[in-house]
Amino acid sequence: MLERFRQFWTKLLAPIAHFLLKIGVKPDHVTIVGTAGVVFGALFFFPRGELFWGVMFITAFVFSDLIDGYMARTSGQSSKWGAFLDSTLDRVGDAAIFGGLAVYYVSAHAEADLGEVRWYFYLSLACLVLGNLTSYARARAESLGMQAKGGIAERADRLVAILVTTGFNGLLDLPVLTEITLWALAVASLVTVFQRMATVRRQAVANPTPDA
Repeated sequence: MLERFRQFWTKLLAPIAHFLLKIGVKPDHVTIVGTAGVVFGALFFFPRGELFWGVMFITAFVFSDLIDGYMARTSGQSSKWGAFLDSTLDRVGDAAIFGGLAVYYVSAHAEADLGEVRWYFYLSLACLVLGNLTSYARARAESLGMQAKGGIAERADRLVAILVTTGFNGLLDLPVLTEITLWALAVASLVTVFQRMATVRRQAVANPTPDA
């Protein structure tokens, strides 16, 4: 759903991309630095309970995912390695965000009811695993010459939802915002996995591979 805004943000960030190219920065450098920033923000601030500042720090680096692609296309530096690196490090960043929340529910709630905390720890892990599974389903389908895009919870949707609600949680002290979002994303991610599996099955049935 939020992929429709990618072009808007790309145009907005284009001057930054051109400046980086002008001073000799490579798209791969932006990819690596952006991921490092997301990972640091998630694993440093979230476990300490500093949710708002963690989200602010992460947001400053999240847009690198748009900038590096634009830089590669504009400068003619697009490559299979760059695409692989970008996709792989996206998974690292996403895992750090939900992993950081999982640690937060353990470390920042030591005095809370363990039964309740355990649920959100598990939900954070579920979002981490299912989010990576949706990406794997797409990648595997494309490696077989098919498509598996779409679903009710694509990466951009998951990322924006958890960062926005967690940021407001940290700012307004409203834990329910993050908690509801974790429930919603866990369910939506599971549905997305099945949607992509159904999409691939339809393609596979329509174009069966002949026996060798």
